Amino acid sequence: MQVQDPAEIAHLLAELRIEHRDLDAAIEQMSGATGRDELQLTRMKKRKLLLKDAIARLESRLIPDLDA
Repeated sequence: MQVQDPAEIAHLLAELRIEHRDLDAAIEQMSGATGRDELQLTRMKKRKLLLKDAIARLESRLIPDLDA
């Protein structure tokens, strides 16, 4: 799904940032736990990186193209 409307992009960005922040908190909490599930922790870290990339792509779409 290609989102073109800047308002929709901004809304999606907000949702992704919330999910990224929540994952960061969960990873931090899980990292300090004894008997933690390393596979789950790795999956969460990978998801966090994918979210970071998606956020960067959407942010770049909000920047208007300038003719050189």
